[in-house]
Amino acid sequence: MNLSNLKPAEGSTKNRKRIGRGTGSGRGGTSTRGHKGAGSRSGTSTKIGFEGGQMPLQRRVPKVGFKNPNRVEYVSVNLDALQSLVDEHKVSVVNFDTLKEHGLVSRNDLVKILGRGELKAKLEVTAHAFSATAQKAIEAAGGSIVKL
Repeated sequence: MNLSNLKPAEGSTKNRKRIGRGTGSGRGGTSTRGHKGAGSRSGTSTKIGFEGGQMPLQRRVPKVGFKNPNRVEYVSVNLDALQSLVDEHKVSVVNFDTLKEHGLVSRNDLVKILGRGELKAKLEVTAHAFSATAQKAIEAAGGSIVKL
């Protein structure tokens, strides 16, 4: 071993362009930052998606969908849930208070009765809305409906 065959340990050096090390390096002078302007100064950064003042893609692309501000959200209660109330708790009148008591709805909910399942019991059902199939099924079983 002598001075002619010395070399750095493997992995100790990086092959990167050293900027700002004099004009002779080819990357001195402005150090790849261009001339003048905010981008040439220290401490500059741009927002994510900034396109140099051009309208950004995020704002150019049309947004999908529409959110109706007047939409009415109902909590759905099906006929099979009403039948299970009758079977388990011997209920003959179903209104908002009984549904809330048994944990099917919350305090500020609007209730819609839907027609999934089968209803055998004669019930008096009070709710904010009814589907056509639910209304037919309740009346076919001998019950009645009341809309709030």
